[in-house]
This record gives sequence, C-alpha cells and structure tokens, in this order.
Amino acid sequence: MLIYLICLVLLGLPVMTMEFALGRASQASPVRMYQKLERPGQKWHIHGYFALLGNVCLMAFYTVVTGWMLCYFVRFLTGNYMDLGFVSMISDPGLNVGYMAAAVALGFGILCFGLQSGLERINKYIMLILLFLMVALAVHSATLSGAEEGLRFYLVPDFSKLDGTVVVGAMNQAFFTLSLGIGSMAIFGSYIGRERTLMGESVNVIVLDLFVAIVAGLIIFPACFTFDLEVGAGPSLLFDTMATVFVNMAGGRWWGTLFFLFMVFAALSTVLAVFENILACVRELTGWSRPKGSVICGIGIFLISLTTALGYSVFSGFVPFAPGSAWLDLWDFIVSTNLLPLGSLVVALFCCHKRLGWGWEAFKAEANAGTGLKVREWMKPVFVYVVPAAILVIYIYGILTFHWR
Repeated sequence: MLIYLICLVLLGLPVMTMEFALGRASQASPVRMYQKLERPGQKWHIHGYFALLGNVCLMAFYTVVTGWMLCYFVRFLTGNYMDLGFVSMISDPGLNVGYMAAAVALGFGILCFGLQSGLERINKYIMLILLFLMVALAVHSATLSGAEEGLRFYLVPDFSKLDGTVVVGAMNQAFFTLSLGIGSMAIFGSYIGRERTLMGESVNVIVLDLFVAIVAGLIIFPACFTFDLEVGAGPSLLFDTMATVFVNMAGGRWWGTLFFLFMVFAALSTVLAVFENILACVRELTGWSRPKGSVICGIGIFLISLTTALGYSVFSGFVPFAPGSAWLDLWDFIVSTNLLPLGSLVVALFCCHKRLGWGWEAFKAEANAGTGLKVREWMKPVFVYVVPAAILVIYIYGILTFHWR
C-alpha cells in the first residue's frame, strides 16, 4: 500500500493533471486532441489511435467483469447466493455472454439516448452510499476471528519482499485505477469548467481512490484469514471473499444485494466513461450520429468481449502465458502493462517539453486556470524529468521481468 501511495502521488497526480489539461485545452477526444495542440509536422496525434485501441481493449474484459457484478447482484437479490461460486460462474458460457451483453447494451443504450447526465446525478448519491456501506463492512470485518492476522498482513510492511516487481505492480495498478494513458481523463478534462484548477481536481480523485483502496483492504484481508481464502487469488478475490462474508453474517442476503448493486453502479460509471470516449473518437472520425455510433460501437465491443466471456469455457484452449491464463490476462497485459504506462509517458513528454510538443508554460497556464491547488514552478523538474524517467525505467524493468502469476 505504501508503494502504491507513492506511485499515486509521484506519477498518478502529475499525469492526471496533464491529461485533464490536454482535454480541457483541446475540447476534443484523444484522436483529435493532439492534432489541435501539436505544431505542424508533428506526429503526436498517432497516440490518439493507440488511446482508442486501449479503450477498446479495456472494455474487452471490463464489460465481462461488470457482468459478473451484475450476476452476483441478481443472485443475492433472488436468494440464490448459496449457489454462487466464482469458478463455476466464469465457466458457464451462456451466463457470461448474457450478463456481458446486458452490460454493453445498458452502457451504449444510456449513451444513445443521452441519459448519462441523469445517471451521473444518481451515481453521486449511489457512490456516497457505497462508501458508507464499505465502511460498515470494514467495521464488521474488524470483529472477525482472523481480523488481527489479516490486518497485520495488510498494514504492517514487510520490506524483505520489496523488489522491482512490487514497484511495477504498484505503478500499473495506479495507472489502471485512474485510467491514465488512454485518454479517459482527457475526456473528463474536456468537461471541467475553467473555474476550477486541474491539480485540485486530480487531488480529489486520488484521495477518493486511495480511501476506497484502503477500506477495501480492511474488508477483504480479515475475511481471507478468517475463512481461509487465498489472498492472491486474483479476480476471484472480490467475489468469493465478499460472498463468503455475506453468507456468514446476519442479514447477509440483503447486505450482499446492496453491496453488489452499488458495485454495479460503480462499474457502470467506468463503462460509461470509456464508452463515451470510444464513441466520441469514432464519431469524430466518421461523422456518425450518436444513435448510429452507439449501435455500431456496441456491436463491436460485444464481439470483442466474447473472447473474455468465453475465455474460461469455449475458448479455454487459448493460453497466452502460463497454464491457467486466459483471454482476460492477455487483454490486461496489453492495457495495464503496456498501453497505460506508455501512454502516460507520451502525455508527460508532450505536455512538458516545448521542443517536443505543447510545452510546460502552455500546460501550466491551462492547469492553473481557476481557483484551487496550482502547479508551481518548483514542480517543473518533477513533471519534466522525474515522471517520464520513472515511468520509462519501471516499464522496461516490468517488461524484462514479466511473468504471469
């Protein structure tokens, strides 16, 4: 958690501020953003197409994960949660495709009819309730028999296990959870008014992200040590751990229903943001209307997401890395290990180097427009040199030492 915090502040905060500034200055999607800000003859806009690719690859597995959350919500709501099992769920092709299709249809349906503004207002209240619910579950986890051991594992640093792999994982997780490097924050930046500074907005996002991450650990790790669950189980950790917690607590059916309902809203907020990014890019390239673009993009995302939805059943023969890996792991490798850090490196170089791209002064003027925390001149060495150098070194080390768990 300590290394993750350092990566959030040292790398995530500067890159998010830069992406916000690019989006607000250009008022465009990543595909057109660089074209509006780069000088004649420069080729930075090529990264816009890689950003679009990154968003598509992200949705190739995130729509399936959203479907899993929707499935757990329905199971708890209908009282069938005793039949839940993560491995059996992901091995059911019909169930995976059905819930993934529902996530895709819901996301692009909302965008098609322009309902996202209303959902965003509702989502603010839903997220507040989710935060209160998570705090309540963290308090409950602290009363479990394995709480002391779990909290010690989670909160007490073990520096003997600190190596480059941990740093790489922390950086990739920071970029993933903040959606940096593929233009998602640029889209949000284009919607931010000039009455607020962008570093202040970035700090707000990072503080909330860190709070959720800490509370999630306070819920999960005591439960893992109480019910003898594997702490390094990967995607199943959330689903199996939380289902076990709810099964073993009074009123667990309704706690589980509420928790996974709010998780669906949280996942859907990310889906809508990335879908909007994809839709904006495609519409700028083709001139399609919002309804036409939504339908065609929805079909495209559904087809590519089938790889993940069927990756543990029909397509289980495809093993991209070590035995046990599947399509989800390949998509995650492309996005988290490659496109996010490399995209963040491009953003840092373009924003802060005048001879290369936009330049420090233009970036600082845009970032500091409005009231709130401002980018100071003393921060320039961090933004200009430390951030790109750190990303490049950690990325190269990660590629050279990469191995699937």
